[in-house]
Amino acid sequence: MGKRVVAITSCITGIAHTYMAAKALENAAEELGYEISVEKQGASGAEDVLSAEDIAAADAVVFATDKAVDESRFVGKDVLIISCDAGIKDPKGAIEKAVSKTGTVRISGEEQPATSVEVTTTGSSAASGASTIFKHIMNGVSHMLPIVVAGGILTAVSYAFGNVLSDSGIVWAFEAEGTLPYYIRQVGATFGLGMMVPVLSAFIADSVADRPGFVPGLIGGLIAVQIQSGFIGGILAGLFAGYLTYWLNKAIKLPPAFTGLKPILILPLLSTTIVGLGMYYVIGTPVAALTAAITSFLSSLNGAGNVVLGIVCGLLYFDLGGAVSKVLYAFAIGALDAGVYGPMAAVMLCGMVPPIGVAFATFFKRSLWTQEERDSGKAAILLGFSYITEGAIPFATSYPLQVLPGCMIGGAVAAVMSLLMGIECTAPHGGIFLLFIPNVINNIPGFLICLIVGSLVCAAIVIALMTLRQNKGKAAGGQQTA
Repeated sequence: MGKRVVAITSCITGIAHTYMAAKALENAAEELGYEISVEKQGASGAEDVLSAEDIAAADAVVFATDKAVDESRFVGKDVLIISCDAGIKDPKGAIEKAVSKTGTVRISGEEQPATSVEVTTTGSSAASGASTIFKHIMNGVSHMLPIVVAGGILTAVSYAFGNVLSDSGIVWAFEAEGTLPYYIRQVGATFGLGMMVPVLSAFIADSVADRPGFVPGLIGGLIAVQIQSGFIGGILAGLFAGYLTYWLNKAIKLPPAFTGLKPILILPLLSTTIVGLGMYYVIGTPVAALTAAITSFLSSLNGAGNVVLGIVCGLLYFDLGGAVSKVLYAFAIGALDAGVYGPMAAVMLCGMVPPIGVAFATFFKRSLWTQEERDSGKAAILLGFSYITEGAIPFATSYPLQVLPGCMIGGAVAAVMSLLMGIECTAPHGGIFLLFIPNVINNIPGFLICLIVGSLVCAAIVIALMTLRQNKGKAAGGQQTA
């Protein structure tokens, strides 16, 4: 009888990579003759949740995750922990390593009761150690993204109402208090985007210290907004609140009769007080100054600076919507929050070019691709228009040396052109559909030109490298025949 494998997949946004990794692991397990159960912790919550019986009977466990997950259900198990992207690219290797206990980590700590049905995605037992900080930050980013998208698009919609004539002259329609565009702007910008940094901070702290970290993280994030330390201040507030609360929780020992006071009174009061005063007296001023300096630097970029930034944007999208791409996206959101809109347009183009460019390659040189790949190209172009970079992943997985260079160079070309042309985007998501909302993108023809040129460059490079690969294969086959 084959081995029994259980896995958890979870990417930052919980949309594409989560399910692609799950499917890849399921297919690999079937090829190896193993049974597998995969819990998908996506944007809509946990699906196909692993039961206590599933976990107990498992011969191998794989975490293909880009953010912290609750490990308490797996105490005593040897777990292979990899990125979601690694689960997509080499699922068979991941399963074989997990089965052979190569590179696995034994989960220690207090086991969660088998009767518990709640599945959380935070509170990693590895709360200390620099190697986990990235996952804690990404947990905050994943919870922040829906707020950013909803708030950003509603803010963009408020611009669609254009200008009106008022007593003080011509103003934006959303500046006229009591009107529909005014309230849309309030929902999107004031309350939507206004909660972006506090939510980021709260869920970073929650990831580090579990539920006790949430309140000091939230309040620290609100203070970060007030003192104008922005995105960076929110990240630091979340980490400070999380690690402080984690340490206090471990350090404070109470008699059994008073243990109930710790989570309700002592931890929230102590951690919130220390975090709040720390933000005002220690962290706030230097971080606010740093944020202002970065904003000023981005606003003053021109010429060579824009070229360098565009190239960096293109190169950092090498994982096609994965963890590194999300870091770049978070940087663009931070710039957006600071009122600098050029990086958002450049980053969005970097995310749209790869699937569109690869789709063009399947259209222009059909002989290089199988029928299944040509069909995937049709889906990829729709994903690209929607700013879902993951549409290029099936091609990059099959032909990494041929597809990834084209995606990175094409994205860099589009980003450089966008920055040099001064294109700005005031919404954090939406892709091609933002073109239909007035005043969101300041130069629609320029944006389309950048998208088309970048995609064509991507397609040309992919076709050239795929043709070279095909010719090498034919040459090798001819030599063997001879």
